[in-house]
Amino acid sequence: MEVEPVTAIIGADIRGADLENLSDSQFAEIEQAFTDYLVIFFRDQPPLSPEAHVAFAKRFGELHMHPIAPGPNGHPEIMTIHADANSKYADGNNWHTDVSCDVEPPLGSCLQLRVLPAVGGDTLFANMYSAYETLSPMMQNFLSDKTAIHESEHVYRGRYADRGVDDTGKVYPSAEHPVVRTHPRSLRQTLYVNPSFTTKINGLTTAESKAILQMLYAHQQRPEFQVRFKWSENAIAFWDNRCTQHFAIWDYWPNERQGHRVTVKGERPFHEEREVAKTSLRVSRRHD
Repeated sequence: MEVEPVTAIIGADIRGADLENLSDSQFAEIEQAFTDYLVIFFRDQPPLSPEAHVAFAKRFGELHMHPIAPGPNGHPEIMTIHADANSKYADGNNWHTDVSCDVEPPLGSCLQLRVLPAVGGDTLFANMYSAYETLSPMMQNFLSDKTAIHESEHVYRGRYADRGVDDTGKVYPSAEHPVVRTHPRSLRQTLYVNPSFTTKINGLTTAESKAILQMLYAHQQRPEFQVRFKWSENAIAFWDNRCTQHFAIWDYWPNERQGHRVTVKGERPFHEEREVAKTSLRVSRRHD
């Protein structure tokens, strides 16, 4: 099994991994690559059965149930990712981290795509450690004690009606999280706001919050923080929602794109000031 970085900032390809028959040492290597590279990619995989997909994700922890998105029959822990000519929405077609509106948002998400358009359908991933570390010390200090509201009503209401989901009376989750969170494994600080779910920074006026959030979003989306993944049939991407954002580009309409995602439950975000040794993935500080 080989681990090869895709960029110096984020992403690694893992080759030679049989995800249905991993030894403990191989899994430990994959788990470390997940921590080091934030998103890991597996190509040349067979189509995983729902049971095998779930079993692999469960090695990372308890599974997360999506608040509304439907899965295949008998597998509520699996989210079906699908868009075609009749779709009004495509899952992930904006910068976000998955379900950050939950009190305990996901640790990570593991997606395998089975049906691909002939062209398009790539996914962008961005490093939120780098987004935090390249802010000025004054801005880091300003944000260090701030919390923000993450809401989902505006994202999910009616979104899956075309898949037979009736959400009448459904109460969608919302939560308050630190703007800067500490990753529980790496202990590094990561910028934890996103344009899909984050609606306000607490303690600021509406105008102040909007201005700061728009600045942070533009900063998070800088190309040098990103890796672009071009999918191949049955490829798998597994990303850390605690320190990344992603954007599934809907540039393939009216063609079809379909797969299954299993998500691992995370912990309640926290912020703790720590001095952490620099790693090879940390980018040089630039404030201009």
